[in-house]
Amino acid sequence: MQIVNDIQHILRQAQHSALRSVNVAMVSAYWLVGRRIVEEEQQGEARAAYGKAQMKTLSGELQKEFGKGFSVNNLQSMRQFYLAYPIPQTLSAVLPISETLSRKLETTDSSKYQTLSVIFQTPDFQLSWSHYLVLIRIADADERRFYEIEAAANQWSLRELKRQLDSALYMRLALSTDREGIRTLATQGQLIESPKDAIKDPYILEFLNLKEQSRYSESDLENELIDKLEHFLLELGKGFTFVARQKRITFDEKHFYIDLVFYNRLLRSFVLIDLKIGELTHDDIGQMQMYVNYYDRYVKTEDENKTIGIILCQDKSETLVEITLPEDNKQIFASRYQTILPSKEELKELLSQHKHS
Repeated sequence: MQIVNDIQHILRQAQHSALRSVNVAMVSAYWLVGRRIVEEEQQGEARAAYGKAQMKTLSGELQKEFGKGFSVNNLQSMRQFYLAYPIPQTLSAVLPISETLSRKLETTDSSKYQTLSVIFQTPDFQLSWSHYLVLIRIADADERRFYEIEAAANQWSLRELKRQLDSALYMRLALSTDREGIRTLATQGQLIESPKDAIKDPYILEFLNLKEQSRYSESDLENELIDKLEHFLLELGKGFTFVARQKRITFDEKHFYIDLVFYNRLLRSFVLIDLKIGELTHDDIGQMQMYVNYYDRYVKTEDENKTIGIILCQDKSETLVEITLPEDNKQIFASRYQTILPSKEELKELLSQHKHS
């Protein structure tokens, strides 16, 4: 019955809203706890850490009433949370930096509860406490803000946030843009306004569980990507939807097969992906050019934008790519892929090589 479906939808939405409200309140409370601890530190020497003995005493008192969530380690995390985040915009109206929290809460009961009510309804903290525990370990404020924006906008699970952080998504995107673009990443997240904005180099495909030195064919790689399509879509990024695999195109009684076809809703373009084992050749680029031309002439509609082609390869010569493609190329891209998650040192080296190649 439709009425049953409608009421179920209403109740599920109410449950989701209630859970989100509880999450926002708890994260805001942890921020306030961290602020209060920092205030206590500042009553002594300006840079003195809150003493281990005092922190242990505070933890013991809080755990008596509120449980194990207020261990010394967790209290230290709340302190770090406050230090990592400037005062949220919503809270600035009720907690100006010049006024201490302890002083603010020494007012009348009515104003105290009004202040706390505003704090616990703040929309500034959109993620779970577990997400923020990961974020506060990121030293660079711009990088931290990028991951916070993307996690909220794309509803990343904790596991997906960790994966994107481990695969250095911010660094990979930052390499393909200028200083203004990096600033945009830190303030607005990843914006998809041109084909280049949707491209990564390298792509990290560690979720396939293919060992770097193992022997596998292009069809093996394609099969694994299809089997783990959800993971691959997350790695591709915003706006991608799957269309087809081994898409056949025919002309002059000859058949050709495009490995993977996607569509990007934000760019309003078809995205063709060709998989290559080993080093990229000029023939591979020519083949992709043919695929793109075919889609532009016979598949895309007049209101859609030009087709994008991505060749995923294990290795490439930047010079070969630049010479083979036209100078004003905005449609065809060659990107490397990694089938194992590199260490931080290996990833920095990989990105450095890409930057100077």
